[in-house]
Amino acid sequence: MELTKKRWLILAVCCLANLCLGSIYTWSAFASPMASYMSTISGQSLSSADLAIVYTIANSVGPITMISGGWVNDRFGPKIVILVGGLMFGLGMVFSGFATSVSGLILSYGLIGGLGLGMAYGSTISSCIKFFPDKRGFVGGITTAVYGFSSVILPPVVTAIVERSDAPTAFKIVGAVFAVVLVLCALLVQRCPDGFIPEGWTPPEKLSGAAGPVNKNWKEMLASPVFYVMMLLLCCGAFCGMMVTSQASSIAQNMAGLSPMAASTSVSLISLFSVFGRIGAGSLSDRIGRINTLALSCTLSAGGLMCLYFSGSEAVALFYLGSAVVGLCFGAFMGVYPGFTADQFGPKNNSVNYGIMFIGFAAAGYFGPSIMAKVFNADGSYQRAFLIACVLSLCGVALSFVYRLAAKRAKA
Repeated sequence: MELTKKRWLILAVCCLANLCLGSIYTWSAFASPMASYMSTISGQSLSSADLAIVYTIANSVGPITMISGGWVNDRFGPKIVILVGGLMFGLGMVFSGFATSVSGLILSYGLIGGLGLGMAYGSTISSCIKFFPDKRGFVGGITTAVYGFSSVILPPVVTAIVERSDAPTAFKIVGAVFAVVLVLCALLVQRCPDGFIPEGWTPPEKLSGAAGPVNKNWKEMLASPVFYVMMLLLCCGAFCGMMVTSQASSIAQNMAGLSPMAASTSVSLISLFSVFGRIGAGSLSDRIGRINTLALSCTLSAGGLMCLYFSGSEAVALFYLGSAVVGLCFGAFMGVYPGFTADQFGPKNNSVNYGIMFIGFAAAGYFGPSIMAKVFNADGSYQRAFLIACVLSLCGVALSFVYRLAAKRAKA
């Protein structure tokens, strides 16, 4: 009974940790002033585009420590993983305040911070999923939503610090605060006992007389055809969100004819609806099923992309509608997949398993922005990229049916 109540405190602590970790999405608030600062001290002309490689690396290395840190988390608990990962993330930002070159930022923010982020984020998500077998969709949604909400509330804070001092000082202050908060969060988190069942909840399999969940390790997961279907589905579902968010401001200016200031609202709009999608879809998946929610998200995403395809300076409302729908569906995949992975392969090894599954998201994070940039450079417009993403969203709908067949065969 005590642990059933305490799990809500652990959820709140993990959400606070994710609010700090989600600050990676505030990179743009640091990039321009940091480029100006480095240009001044080096005598070279640098722009935020020259620093984009730092952000790319920070996002790309996460799965490495999600998997390795997940192995530690599943065996020894989340305390040490969040402690080490949180310190790496916070100190990586502090060290960024002392960087005087792009390579220095790559080492501090990209590698140290990015590896720490993957370690801590993977642990917070998986730990909460284990404590809430009765609300996996909701908990996956709320923990990832807080991570995404960081991009809504932190940029003004970072900007205010930069305006009062400079970018290096902002890195140092924010990094130091996050390091302290993440260490405190780590001390308050505890390991979930294997087979934990909340007080007053009866697992569905006991009610139906079916067999309980089978806890598969990463080798057994990789041997299952269902895993590859799920990872491809994740890649298809995340593709449009990663593609559009990478160029949201530029799309708004080039297609809808918005000013830079007005275009920034589209970035906030996508982020905000992504938060709604994570919470809403996570809760919905507890009621109608994970795969049904994901199929619905892919269908809506295709509609949102077509809104963007037909939008323009004379159809600004259509542009905002498409952006909101894409953000909503992108958030849905982020909120549902932690619980979806635990449902399919068991909660015991979910830290490692979800880290491996997250490779599908990393692939979308690489190919989405890359294809978007290549299409714009070749065509001078984004329309063809929206069609490509629309096709992939429809492939996601098809994969949802393939998943049903593969899952049925796996149970047979």
